[in-house]
Amino acid sequence: MDPSFPKVEPDTITDEHTTHIPFYKVLLHNDEVNTADHVVRSLLYVFKFALNECERIMLEAHNQGVALCSVEPLEQAELHRDQLESFSLTATIEPE
Repeated sequence: MDPSFPKVEPDTITDEHTTHIPFYKVLLHNDEVNTADHVVRSLLYVFKFALNECERIMLEAHNQGVALCSVEPLEQAELHRDQLESFSLTATIEPE
């Protein structure tokens, strides 16, 4: 290349499209059927949270009527809701 010609850099076009994955809340609802121990054991199994976190969620559902368990992508939220329901718990999901 001839050094007398100016160096020309190609135009750079960046395509900055960001895809946002929608997140959903997994909610545990209070019921009059299940014992506190059963709820805590179910939460431990489904979410693998620490014992004190499972106890906190159980107490929040008991005292407030509903408790937030997690916020996650739809497929994971559906799985966790279904797992909680398989333990006879009442759980729902809703968009964040």
